[in-house]
Amino acid sequence: MVRIRKLSLRYLDVEVSVATNLRARVVERPGLWMSPDELRDIVDDLRTIASRTLKGGSLDYGVLSGNLDRLDHAILTVLYEGEANRPVAFNALALITLDVRGVQEDVLHMGLVMVDPDFRSKRLSWVLYGLSVMLTFFHRQLRPLWISSVTQVPAVFGMVSESFDDVFPSGSGETRRSYNHLTIARQIMADHRHVFGVADEAGFDAERFVITDSYTGGSDNLKKTFDTAPKHRRDSYNEICRDELDYDRGDDFLQIGQFKLPTARRYLLRSVPRRSLGSILYQALFLLGGSVFLPMLHWFSAGTQFRDLRPWKV
Repeated sequence: MVRIRKLSLRYLDVEVSVATNLRARVVERPGLWMSPDELRDIVDDLRTIASRTLKGGSLDYGVLSGNLDRLDHAILTVLYEGEANRPVAFNALALITLDVRGVQEDVLHMGLVMVDPDFRSKRLSWVLYGLSVMLTFFHRQLRPLWISSVTQVPAVFGMVSESFDDVFPSGSGETRRSYNHLTIARQIMADHRHVFGVADEAGFDAERFVITDSYTGGSDNLKKTFDTAPKHRRDSYNEICRDELDYDRGDDFLQIGQFKLPTARRYLLRSVPRRSLGSILYQALFLLGGSVFLPMLHWFSAGTQFRDLRPWKV
């Protein structure tokens, strides 16, 4: 089941049923269009999940701070259980505008993912790590999207390496560091550390893409030891994290990659459960139609008023 709440040519607000008694709501840049009451409610939902995840602890950066600028540049995926709409998990992507070879492009930072402990065995990674990225990809006319991720968790490091294209560092050695990787990483570290709670004093190794002493800018409660960090099923990802990161100091990998058409195909065929594939495809095609075919109709019907598409009279 797919429910479209507020779909425009600019911002997403959609709901998708992802499991029995569980639905996901994806909202893009809520700070730009939600009412103050709606913003307060959704931030409260995020904080409820964070409190459960951190067992009473808290974080004071990104969307959890309630800062309007952070909400202006976020894509939120929030999972709710049942008719009571109990918030149980979320992913907060951050849209970072960077200069990539002279063109202003939005990079999707994978951001913060939190899951209520009662739902960690529900196999929800396909929703939390891929759904909002894929919907954004279709909403933006299938144009390749750059993504970034900061983590010290081997399971997440491996997931990003396998789920996206052209990822550096990936642990496999198949992708070399390119000029685009380097310029994106340097701009993120120069101007956007606040997005993932890293203070100015943290260092950056541009050869290995390792952020040193990373947990000093609001993300302190996320710091883990290697033993407690969730592991990937492939030992090679666990080994590279153990060998390259200093967990006592608090290091992170900064991974840069892309979401392209082959990425979307792999995601739909390998990650999305068969029971949800139809609804996800329907939503993706609907978004593609809204971003491609409606502008074409707009172009060829120059004398017709289309309200949001063409609010003025011709």
